[in-house]
Amino acid sequence: MPAPQKNNRRDRNNNKPQHRINEQIRCREVRIVGDDVESEVMPTRQAIQLAQQKGVDLVEISPNAVPPVCRLINYSKFLYQQKKRQKELKAKQVKIEVKEIRFGPQTDEHDYNFKLKHAKEFLSEGDKVKAYVFFRGRSILFKEQGEVLLLRFANDLEEYGKVEQMPVLEGKRMILFIAPKKTAAPKKVETVADASEAQEEQTPKPVKKAPQVKAKKEYTGPFVEGEDF
Repeated sequence: MPAPQKNNRRDRNNNKPQHRINEQIRCREVRIVGDDVESEVMPTRQAIQLAQQKGVDLVEISPNAVPPVCRLINYSKFLYQQKKRQKELKAKQVKIEVKEIRFGPQTDEHDYNFKLKHAKEFLSEGDKVKAYVFFRGRSILFKEQGEVLLLRFANDLEEYGKVEQMPVLEGKRMILFIAPKKTAAPKKVETVADASEAQEEQTPKPVKKAPQVKAKKEYTGPFVEGEDF
């Protein structure tokens, strides 16, 4: 037999507001706080009237206090800002995925290099790598060979990641965890042209001197009539 009342109760609980506001506040008196009001204790009815005068809501923010603490705010705007803040925090969170790479105890060189290349890409993108050797049937006898393989794998990835967990045998799997390294921003490589330009900027340029004008020599010889010196 269906029980609709139980489902309706669950729906009502899901739609229940996070805070009690205005007439939902049943206590006799409250302590009000807000941006434009002084903190004081007053009857709840008076606090609701004050909120209506200011065009805001009376929101219960500390129900367990004695008396409960209520804030004079725009409740719809308050909920919007809360959701926006949660969305921004969620966007800032860095999601680190764990990429799995599977080996056999007798993996050939070509397959090993192919998986090594993918592991470098995963670590460079900031993901963790879970490398494991799977032992099928009697191949568990080669567990030492699998451990050597994983240690070689960790050594080849030394520039890209650091070992979080050394090889551990769990059932039919020997597992190794590698976390990405935090690499610093690459430094700018100074070229020969950049160095020469910097040297030219630092070297003071020679100041050009004005051309010297030779003074006209005074004629001291004998004066001849009709000639102008």
